[in-house]
Amino acid sequence: MKRRDFIKLAGVSAALFPVAPSVFAQQVIPSRRHTYRLTYKFDLPADGKKARLWVPLPDTDDTPHQFSQGSVWSGNPTVAKFDTVPGTSSPMFYAEWRGAGPRTVSVSSVVKTVDRSVDLKQYSERGTAPIPADVKRFLLPTKNIPLDGIVRKTALSIIKDANAQTPLQKAHAVYNWVVDNSYRDPATRGCGRGDIKLMLESGNMGGKCADLNALFVGLARAAGVPARDHYGIRIDESATHKALGQSDDITTAQHVRAEFYLAGLGWVPVDPADVRELALEEALLITNPRVVELRDKLFGAWEMNWVSFNHGKDITLAKDSVFKDLPFFMYPQAEIAGHEQDSLDPAGFSYKIVSSELVGTGVKF
Repeated sequence: MKRRDFIKLAGVSAALFPVAPSVFAQQVIPSRRHTYRLTYKFDLPADGKKARLWVPLPDTDDTPHQFSQGSVWSGNPTVAKFDTVPGTSSPMFYAEWRGAGPRTVSVSSVVKTVDRSVDLKQYSERGTAPIPADVKRFLLPTKNIPLDGIVRKTALSIIKDANAQTPLQKAHAVYNWVVDNSYRDPATRGCGRGDIKLMLESGNMGGKCADLNALFVGLARAAGVPARDHYGIRIDESATHKALGQSDDITTAQHVRAEFYLAGLGWVPVDPADVRELALEEALLITNPRVVELRDKLFGAWEMNWVSFNHGKDITLAKDSVFKDLPFFMYPQAEIAGHEQDSLDPAGFSYKIVSSELVGTGVKF
């Protein structure tokens, strides 16, 4: 059985899609423009009477820095479809096999990216517009990001110590605090779980990107600044830092980034976790000029050798599945005969993710 299914018209210019006005208030620096093919390859275990698979895909909420050109699949599932992540408008792929036997499927997406930067020096917070209704939900708590207790206490202490008065000042104070007080722990499995209450209560501020950037998001929200995580994957080498990129086999290249919102400007990119990753991987002090330079850059910029999947929290993939209240959906998930496959063990799962750059125009799946 072989079937192909397109979720968007390929090759359509991003200029034809409506984009929120706040996006155009941002300065996008086109230092790198690339088109990539992202491909998942699955060969699930053949045992059990039923197998189900859920796969996160590049976000189709097109922006000047990420534009999806569509996805296709091929393989032998009994049921397969492109769908949206429950509770979001972000895309995913679902497949189901009924009966034991070979279970293979490949899913490919094509996405264009442009390096992203916001000029915060030109931003004035006097007389700014109110926060839109659809942004206010990013001021709310989630299961792993509560906004009361030690989280609120820490946030208030941060902004008090920094004498931060405006949303921009508060976000910058939180960013600096996370960089100064956290560290990347290579022993953390996957990207971490983002349980910021546990981190703050235990005093163990080590973790990976899902932990450190969740700290930024939670503390910013507790300080009254809308913020959100973006769950995605690195798809190319970095132009400036070897530790912050990956290409070809990207099976373990998942990475979380973050944003905060400024009224009248829009979403502002940040990534305190990558500051700490550079310091660890290159064995540099946080005061090293290379780290300081990246620290300044990543408060307001993303190098787009990475694509975003979604910013969903507390995800239930299906009411009758074993996946209820996932802290986030960034890795493929599968269950066989009602038992969860370990998404952090690609070889046992089994899956592989590869990326390749497409040169020229048009879509090549």
